[in-house]
Amino acid sequence: RIIKAVVKTFKYFFGLRFEVKGLENFEVEGPAIIVSNHQSILDMMGLMEVLPDNCVQVGKKELMYTGTVGLIIYLGGVIFINRKKTSSAKMVMAEVAKTMAADNLKVWVYPEGTRNCTGDLLPFKKGAFHLAVQAQVPVIPVVYSSFTSFYNPKTNLFTSGKIKVEVLPPIETKGLTSDDVTDLTDRCFHTMRETLFRLSGRPS
Repeated sequence: RIIKAVVKTFKYFFGLRFEVKGLENFEVEGPAIIVSNHQSILDMMGLMEVLPDNCVQVGKKELMYTGTVGLIIYLGGVIFINRKKTSSAKMVMAEVAKTMAADNLKVWVYPEGTRNCTGDLLPFKKGAFHLAVQAQVPVIPVVYSSFTSFYNPKTNLFTSGKIKVEVLPPIETKGLTSDDVTDLTDRCFHTMRETLFRLSGRPS
């Protein structure tokens, strides 16, 4: 909560405005998996605009060594996964599922797996959706509008701008099995992609 309060003030220095819609969709009973698109470090400010209580993130282990940002996300309780060791990632996900149920946590995952500021989505990795099905908890998609109109990822330069954030209705997973993970992933991808285009004012 302290980190959230501090990071939310950064938007004033960077000239960013956030327009948030659908926060009521976080009000699910019990744990959940939250998935969102991931464009740049600016996502951290957008994350703090909507981050619900009792929510932790999953990120790649390399982020631990990114200076101040690494320290902040470490103190914020991020669960780090070594993507180079598939068995390790699977073991972590299994432990996350147990922790979610025991501590009534929501877990925030970026299913694209890396930053992507192209104005579109990269194919989703299935880890978050396997976790949701394994824990039998809903998936809540969150979409940020494209930063491309005011942010240049090659130079890390940007002008002031408005970011639209929309929390979509939960997608239930009760009764689903591992055989349904691909369909669940595809459904979430297409829903989020259509929303991204709508929020960014571009044709789908």
